[in-house]
Amino acid sequence: MWSSEHLDLDAYLTHLGYEGDRRPTLETLRALQRAHVLTVRWDTLDSFLYREVRLDVPSVQDKLVRRGRGGYCYEHVALFAAALEKLGFRFTAVSGRVQLGADSVHPRPATHAMLIVDLDGARWLSDVGFGHSPLEPIELVDGGRSEAGPWPYLLRWQDITHGSPGWAVHQRGGETDDPDGWVVRQVFTETPQYPVDYAVGNHFVATHDRSPFVTRPYIQRQGIDRYDTLDALVWTTERPGRGRVTRTVGPHEVPELLDDVFGIRTDPAEARLLVTRLRELDSAGRCGRSSP
Repeated sequence: MWSSEHLDLDAYLTHLGYEGDRRPTLETLRALQRAHVLTVRWDTLDSFLYREVRLDVPSVQDKLVRRGRGGYCYEHVALFAAALEKLGFRFTAVSGRVQLGADSVHPRPATHAMLIVDLDGARWLSDVGFGHSPLEPIELVDGGRSEAGPWPYLLRWQDITHGSPGWAVHQRGGETDDPDGWVVRQVFTETPQYPVDYAVGNHFVATHDRSPFVTRPYIQRQGIDRYDTLDALVWTTERPGRGRVTRTVGPHEVPELLDDVFGIRTDPAEARLLVTRLRELDSAGRCGRSSP
């Protein structure tokens, strides 16, 4: 179903630096998720520059593995699902709604791709494509947690839209009334999704005028103890236990910044196009200037 026959598994695992067990076990899933989240880059450059993002496995592998570019959740999950399928894992694809900053009365579309993996009678949420993603799968039970790394996550079964129950992924930080500091990051149900469903969601995200990925570039890189984002021209660095450091960069600085900080390589023609588009955004006052 996930076109694993087109995946060069050895090339993908080499890109991750993964040399461990290939049996479909929880230990393998944990190691693969951690390696994928820390290695495979995240960006929205194709939707911003070209309004086209391909999800077929050869295209995704060429972009994310061979060319060292990044992608967003649909691309990450297309690659990760093909790898899990080839390794013999059983899983269900699902879609979620990102909640951060959303109006609960007018929910965002369900355009975040994730996997639920079945292992030894338990089910595990594997979310590799958020950009700021858990470093390990979270058991699909009320109160399931991820404590790997400095950013914890909590899974709760609760009302998610207009009294309908479902799963909510919580993270710490941001504006919240929770005394423990948890805020809902995304919500989802267990309704199965298929490649064709992801193709529909991807078309909206990559092409629609209301998609934030079309109106500006957004780049993320997560490390063990550091998280960087570039939102148009605003570069933010976050470290656990420290305040955020935010600065504004010029359009001409972005290609080098992508390479040096985010590990994303652009070819000369793409770099020139990116600088041109960012200058147009900046001139129109749409780059979200922030002060350090």
